[in-house]
Amino acid sequence: MIKRLSGTVERVEMNAVDLAVGPLVHEVLVPELTRRSLQTKLGQAVTLHTLEFLEGTPGRGNLVPRLVGFLSEVEREFFDLVCEVDGVGVRKALRAIVRPVGDIATAIEEQDAAALSTLPGIGAATAERMIAKLRRRMPKFALLVARESPGAGPAGSDVLVETLDVLRSLGHSDADARRLVENLREQKKKVKDVQEALELIYRSMHRPR
Repeated sequence: MIKRLSGTVERVEMNAVDLAVGPLVHEVLVPELTRRSLQTKLGQAVTLHTLEFLEGTPGRGNLVPRLVGFLSEVEREFFDLVCEVDGVGVRKALRAIVRPVGDIATAIEEQDAAALSTLPGIGAATAERMIAKLRRRMPKFALLVARESPGAGPAGSDVLVETLDVLRSLGHSDADARRLVENLREQKKKVKDVQEALELIYRSMHRPR
């Protein structure tokens, strides 16, 4: 399974990009959110986190291997979960993800079916199925925020997501871990890794009020 591809963006189409990796050019399907980001990177080197799937009709023997690409592992994981919902395949999920993953995850977590129904191809019934299947798995995805250049700002989304996972592994409930990470984000401090994030969180917890 190809999990990651690094290469040069040669072309950006409506729902796919051509990524040159050495002498090979791979067609990688991308959701609209990723496509918009890659439009500004023509001719530049990028790394895409990928999923593979087979498209076609098994009984006719015309299955074609496809790659789907994302700019982060967390976005790939979120997409994979969305595809598990009944009635949502890869193609429908690709059309639907036109808004930031954090926004969609928050709508699922808050059971906002009306907001989910505004996504392309997601009707009211599918929105309800997404909420029923995914709501309890959304806290870390709801933490995703607009990306900042490395080292140029407060804690980035990847650090926050990893910190949430570590807090949960240390025995914090989902709600408590989410609250602690949200408090850290509100401090707008530069945090380079999970260790530093945890130190700030626990220091803040024991600070005299």
